[in-house]
Amino acid sequence: MMNNHTQGFAMASVKVAVTIDEDTLRRVDELVTQKVFPNRSRAVQAALAEKIARLERSRLARECARLEPAYEQALADEGFGQELDHWPEY
Repeated sequence: MMNNHTQGFAMASVKVAVTIDEDTLRRVDELVTQKVFPNRSRAVQAALAEKIARLERSRLARECARLEPAYEQALADEGFGQELDHWPEY
């Protein structure tokens, strides 16, 4: 196990082997050559992290779509009418 330092936090890293098609590897190498990433590992790590984040956001969107807008609005408005009479001044 290796330790990487990312944005001030130590992250434990595990070495893995992956199979990548030649065209994708060539494109990753171009990004490394252009100094977009310091090495192949960081490029792959960033791509995986971004993909996982996207999947998590799409899961959140799916869960939000399951909400009932009228019910959620009723919850948000609950007791709000009473509060309007005594709204604090700022």
